[in-house]
Amino acid sequence: MAWLVLIVSGLLETVWAVALESSKGFSRPVPGIVFGVALLFSMGGLAYAMRTIPIGTGYAVWVGIGAVGTALYGMAVLGDAVTAARIGCLLLIVSGVVGLKVLH
Repeated sequence: MAWLVLIVSGLLETVWAVALESSKGFSRPVPGIVFGVALLFSMGGLAYAMRTIPIGTGYAVWVGIGAVGTALYGMAVLGDAVTAARIGCLLLIVSGVVGLKVLH
């Protein structure tokens, strides 16, 4: 259960990062509210998962999911550059996250 919560929390990290950008410095209230709610649930889920998952593994997996998700959103929706090097780096992050889970 802790791993499922950790994965969902990592996905919520992507949500709050995207909402933070969309809030334009908190000048737009709806994305600002989405940011706050997603941040609260993301951190709460991370805290819950760390009851049984070691902090180094849990935090690295959480950040990795959020970073990859945010980068993919940026490339798919916001027009961020899509290059072989960027995709390769994201695959390295994913392989690290998978490795941490497998070696747990």
